[in-house]
Amino acid sequence: MEVVAVSDRPTVAIWKSMLLPGSETFVRNQADALIGYDPAFLGAVKVQSAVAADTDTIAYSSLPRDQVRFRLFRLTGRSRRVTNLLAAMKPALVHAHFGPEGWLISGAAASIGVPLVVTLHGHDVTAAPSTPGLRGARARWQLRQAFDRAAVVIAVSDFIRQRAIDLGADPQKVLVHYIGVPIPPKQPPTPKEWDVVFVGRFTEKKGIEDLIEALAMVGTARRPRCVFIGAGPLDQQVRDRAVRLGVDATFAGMQPPDAVKRYMAASKMLAAPSRTAPNGDSEGLGMTLLESAALSVPSVATRHGGIPDAVVHGETGLLSDEGDVAALAGNIRRLLDDDALRVRLGDQARQRVELRFDITKQSAALEDIYDMAARRSHVSTGPAREATWD
Repeated sequence: MEVVAVSDRPTVAIWKSMLLPGSETFVRNQADALIGYDPAFLGAVKVQSAVAADTDTIAYSSLPRDQVRFRLFRLTGRSRRVTNLLAAMKPALVHAHFGPEGWLISGAAASIGVPLVVTLHGHDVTAAPSTPGLRGARARWQLRQAFDRAAVVIAVSDFIRQRAIDLGADPQKVLVHYIGVPIPPKQPPTPKEWDVVFVGRFTEKKGIEDLIEALAMVGTARRPRCVFIGAGPLDQQVRDRAVRLGVDATFAGMQPPDAVKRYMAASKMLAAPSRTAPNGDSEGLGMTLLESAALSVPSVATRHGGIPDAVVHGETGLLSDEGDVAALAGNIRRLLDDDALRVRLGDQARQRVELRFDITKQSAALEDIYDMAARRSHVSTGPAREATWD
């Protein structure tokens, strides 16, 4: 008869209502790197992606009746079904990713008497609370509720920590903790097929239009080869502009994590020219910057949001001001012209990631935060309301 091993480690419930978009690989990676806690993923609905898992616990199916219940849950933050599923996990605590998600699960966490940890990433404390009208007011209210009910609020950068405090979070509760990235074994240099790689959604925040302009400015003599990985609302607009400006651009679309790493390793540099979007949306940190650095690939990026936490100008990459296309083009040109500088920055980028952003070390530090949250035993500032529907 097969004997099933039972872990004596405490369980942490990892909460994300939409479990799990392909752009949120960092949520899975962080939890999978835990050693002292057993992660159990809980979501309201399943998202089909390369980082979704059959072992995830999902509250609502795609059936119309369940989708109505899901919408009620999102409106009220109350769900008997979610509370029961969470209770069945017998977690020591709940870790929610993104501020509004913290509010959404806070009632269930309070109902079963376990502390809540909330990680803030970027959009949740930049764009969402800046939305005009009732939507913005509701986002700000949800954030305040999440801040009050959480035992610990984690910010992914100094920039995000300050945004949380500006929105009403208790400074004593808000800690900066870098999620980190997996560090692959050191490999011989990969032959470079691409000059520049871009990874991200095709949105205003990512500065993708600035990158197209900058690539055109680098010069026709060089005409850098650039590969764009991702998709988004600006997709066709960017493609058309690349053609008009004669940019040598290959659009690879969405790619699974392993393929993204191969594209990065085969590129001379990563471009991340992010800028503040009209709705206030800003980068929390920039995980792709860390992922490329782990592969000894330097970055050209902007002084925006939490990016300066990830890239040190002149040491691990080159930074320019938001929207300064000429400076961005100059930084790309500089790394294309100076192989020794590019290699040195890439090597130093890897060393810094090993020191400060290794996901194994960072997840061990996260477990210390979990322990602190459990000691605080701060579950809710107000009485939990029992859910009356599924």
